[in-house]
Amino acid sequence: MRNIIAILVSALAVFIYACEKEQPEVPPVYDPSPYSVNLRGFPDPGFPANNQPTAAGVQLGRMLFYEKSLSKDGSMSCADCHRQQYGFSDTLKYSIGVEKLPGKRHSMALINLAWHKEGLFWDGRSLHARDQALKPIQDPLEMNEKLENVISKLQSQKLYRDQFVRAFGSDTITAEKIGLAIEQFEFVMVSNNSKFDQWKRGETTLTDSEERGRQLFFTEFDPSGVKKGAECFHCHATFNFTNSEYMNNGLDAAADQSDPGRMNVTGSQWDMAMFKVPTLRNVAVTAPYMHDGRFSTLEEVIDHYNTGVKNSPTVDFLMQYNLQPGGLRLTTQDKQDLVAFLKTLTDTEFLSNPAFKSPF
Repeated sequence: MRNIIAILVSALAVFIYACEKEQPEVPPVYDPSPYSVNLRGFPDPGFPANNQPTAAGVQLGRMLFYEKSLSKDGSMSCADCHRQQYGFSDTLKYSIGVEKLPGKRHSMALINLAWHKEGLFWDGRSLHARDQALKPIQDPLEMNEKLENVISKLQSQKLYRDQFVRAFGSDTITAEKIGLAIEQFEFVMVSNNSKFDQWKRGETTLTDSEERGRQLFFTEFDPSGVKKGAECFHCHATFNFTNSEYMNNGLDAAADQSDPGRMNVTGSQWDMAMFKVPTLRNVAVTAPYMHDGRFSTLEEVIDHYNTGVKNSPTVDFLMQYNLQPGGLRLTTQDKQDLVAFLKTLTDTEFLSNPAFKSPF
């Protein structure tokens, strides 16, 4: 009897295994389900009509952002120069590419790009994030790969063919789709829960030093000396702490300007040494600072604006008070308070959000 039961059990197990093995694989299908972004009071970013973030598209973009096969030798991804814990920037002055060569400018932080409407890169040479995303792949100083090779490598992997179906409805991979997917991921990388944001929402209070720094940040400089402000808000304005414009902030005198900046794009001499004004969100973790990473600390940055601004034909008119003898006349306490305030812009939730980490 026991033998009969054992035989029946074995036969049943074989039958179940065979049935499971014969189950056809469910093919991926296009999934237009929208990706939900918690704006927490931020204005609507106005996602482009032809690239509304979807759950499938964002997941694909996240995969591509961390995909090392986008580089020539499979050693480097976008995330190697834009690391989450540093506000998606790089701690190196110039990032090192696959050929072990340094780049020409410091890697910009990737924060709240959905609201950057005036171009990407320090010189604004890419109008949209989808275009910007493809340039480091092809740059000889960065990932140094051809787009056709990237497409071939991704097309050979079922993982990616299936995800492109979910995101775009077809397993045909193109450079345009790669750019669109990365753009979707970068658009949902929203930082809006710093201590400053929580203070704005009435959820916390600032220390005395942070509050003094906030007032300095948002107060105009008075050349009479009756009241003192640091004038920071003129350039680092709005909820995103940037005006998204291109400006010469007086880093160098005309004779010392080695990087044409925006002029490389427009061809206008009046754009010489102008660079995109970066957001100050998470600025405490995105050192080094400026397009060439010349400053290592926030204190050095503040010292520059206080007394270090250099005059040149294209220096912004907002630097007029910085250029006068004595500069902004910030005291040691003023500088400490400004740094204290800038640190309230650090969003620890953003810096550790698992939705932005590697999916692999």
